[in-house]
Amino acid sequence: MSETKEGVLYVVATPIGNLEDMSARAARTLAQVDAIAAEDTRHTLRLLQHLGIERPLISLHEHNEAARVARLRERLEAGGQLALVSDAGTPLISDPGFVLVRELRRAGCRVVPVPGPSALIAALSVAGLPTDRFTFEGFLPAKSASRRRQLEMGAMRAETRVFYESPHRIRDLLGDIEQTLGERQVVLARELTKTFETLLDGTAAELLQRMEADPDQARGEFVVMLAGAPPADTTTDDSEGEALIQALLDEGVAVKSAAAVATRMLGGRRKQWYQLALRLKADGEPD
Repeated sequence: MSETKEGVLYVVATPIGNLEDMSARAARTLAQVDAIAAEDTRHTLRLLQHLGIERPLISLHEHNEAARVARLRERLEAGGQLALVSDAGTPLISDPGFVLVRELRRAGCRVVPVPGPSALIAALSVAGLPTDRFTFEGFLPAKSASRRRQLEMGAMRAETRVFYESPHRIRDLLGDIEQTLGERQVVLARELTKTFETLLDGTAAELLQRMEADPDQARGEFVVMLAGAPPADTTTDDSEGEALIQALLDEGVAVKSAAAVATRMLGGRRKQWYQLALRLKADGEPD
């Protein structure tokens, strides 16, 4: 940390489970700042007690973040040094803090990252899926129709797609993946760095069967990683099928039904027609 009295907000990553993952720099930063803005002050208090640190805590969550900006900016402009933490992992990654950081930077305040644990990166590092490109989509919508729509819109993307999901919706998400994407490979990282850390992979249907056989596999917080779309099958001339499917979609026929019609009328692999229908539907969505 700087020894000058320049106002600084430190964005500090904290453990996602195993407290030994707290870096020396992160602990030192929390011990030296004037106050700590925390998503849940009770949760952060337990971490500080474990570290033997006593610092004033300021509640900052999705419901009060905008209202806190002016107060925290004033403290920084007066030379204060503050830290921002979330309940676990790196702040702003599906956690509060974006509004605060954006407004402080716009005001010319200094914002410094103190990097460390992130469930997203930890999961990708052990999933065995391509990581040269990936898309992080956070938590998908709670309603199945909206969730399926978002899954379908990215169905033709070649990169690995990553989501967060809670235990009470993980089965619903896997069911929607099965319905929209079929036998696409899925990797589940559950309870990362904690006692019951588990890594499972298979199709969505296979993972649902695992949870049916062992309900404990549906407990905890999840990082869900979805393999990208396979390379397009270019062995079949699909120009006729594309015209047929586009006409069906224009009439409001569902993607799955359009693929089934193309398979019956033109032959070929149903999966190929389904992927084509998904792409055409996504291309037709308004920007």
